[in-house]
Formats: sequence, structure tokens, C-alpha cells
Amino acid sequence: MQNWDEVRTAYQVARLGTVSGAAEVLGVHHATVIRHIDALEGRLGVKLFQRHARGYTPTEAGTDLLNVAKMTDDQFQQLQGRIKGRGDAVDGDLTVTSLASFSTMLTPILVGFQNQHPKLRVRYLTGDRLFRLEYGEAHVAIRAGNPPDQPDNVVQPFLEQKVCLVASKSYIEKFGRPKDDADLVNHHFVSHDDMDGRAPFHRWLTANLPHDRISYRTMDNRSMRDAIAAGAGMGFLPKCELSTMPEVECVMEPRDEWSSRLWLVTHVDLHRTPKVQAFLKYLKEESRNWEN
Repeated sequence: MQNWDEVRTAYQVARLGTVSGAAEVLGVHHATVIRHIDALEGRLGVKLFQRHARGYTPTEAGTDLLNVAKMTDDQFQQLQGRIKGRGDAVDGDLTVTSLASFSTMLTPILVGFQNQHPKLRVRYLTGDRLFRLEYGEAHVAIRAGNPPDQPDNVVQPFLEQKVCLVASKSYIEKFGRPKDDADLVNHHFVSHDDMDGRAPFHRWLTANLPHDRISYRTMDNRSMRDAIAAGAGMGFLPKCELSTMPEVECVMEPRDEWSSRLWLVTHVDLHRTPKVQAFLKYLKEESRNWEN
């Protein structure tokens, strides 16, 4: 498309539903918005909007074009974030991503770093989606498992996440502690609903115990943590989290086959910026007890 201004205008009209709303966001006169829409429709030879008393509604052709425009606009916003991340000051946005299960340990570190740099805005993104550093979706990613191999990323070994088998005090009172591995078949377990889950402890559990021993399944680590604490069954948690869960006890010490290697990942364009370097240094110092 030769004229991005027209496409961007159409995107804002579709997003907001009115010419006046798009004009306000874009900082232009409403007549400019109408002119851009008419010119774009004329160039493409199709109607992009149905006009009505309440505003503008995209047609099928308009929806197709505007989906592409949205992706392009998002990439421009992400690029802007990457460019801003190259400044010398530790301020603006700092975006960190990890699995939600790391939140208990990572959140106090993010807050502590923000307290040292009051002009910093923290964005902490969690979930299973792999946020793309090359598009500026995050400054720092903490990832588990095999070393990330995306091009143009700087990957550093971080910590070994030691995982132990745990149970709540209420579960132990009702069912007792497992005496050894052979006794595990007499207990109930909490684990992921995805039978093909990649976590080492989940693979070990499904390989060594009958499936019916996993009597409580859930889709995310936070729900699994809550179920273990409520006494639904035994389960696996990072040992460093137990200090925050007085109702839960370790019943089998960490094993190598249950544990995961953590990696720090940054994009090569942002890795050496003062903001990223300051956060990485602070994170490494404050997380020294995670392996204990």
C-alpha cells in the first residue's frame, strides 16, 4: 500500500466506530478522515465501511484489510518500544516475560527494582505464549527447559529450578507421607491437564505412575499450586516457593529429573542498554537464593 496514512486512518475508524473518534486519536480534522476513507475505497474499488447513523461498520473487505492494518500498527508500536529502550536512563517501560509459575518469586524483585528507579513502568507478561523479543514484545524473558535458539537473541544460563514433591499439612494428616517411590501409587496427585506437558516433573509423573493416580488436573501452575495447598493431592513445586506457603511441606527432596534449567533471554539490539543491564544485574543478585 502506497499511502499508509490512509490505511491507518481506516484502522482507527474501524477500531473506534466513528469519524470523530478517529480524528481525535490521529490529531486531524474529521474532514481529513473522510477524505482518507474515500480515497482508499476509490483506490481499492471496494466499500470498506457501511455508513449508518451510529457510525461506521467494516464490510467483509474492510475487515480483511483492517486485520492486516492492526498487525502492522502493533509492529510499529513494538518497534517504538524497542527504540525507546535504547536510551541511557533507567526509566520508561521495562517489559519482562516468564511463565506464570515464576510470579511468586519474580514479582518482589520487579517491585524492588522499580523502587530503585521510580520513573520505571514495569510490564510483567505471563503465560504460555512465546513473546517475541525481536518485535519488541519484551526486554527480558525468563524461560525454562532447553536453551532458546531463536536468532538474534542473547541467551544466558540463569538458575537450576529445584523441584520437590510436596503436600499440604491437611493432606499429610489424612493420607500420611509416602514412604518411598513404591508407596506413591497409594497417593493422589495434582498435575497438568495436558498429558503431553513439557515440564520434567510432569513427564516423570506420567511415566512412573498410573494415570488414575492424577486425580486433580488443571491448566496452569497457579491453579495447580492452589489445589496442592487445598489438599487435593501431592504435587511438584519449586523448593524456593515453600517459604511462601506455610501450609505446604516437602515430602520428597528435589531430584535432577524433576528440575528445570532457567535461561535469561534478551534481544541483541537491547541487551547492552543501561536499563536491561541494570535489571539483569539486580535480578541475578536478588535471585541467588532461588536454588536453595
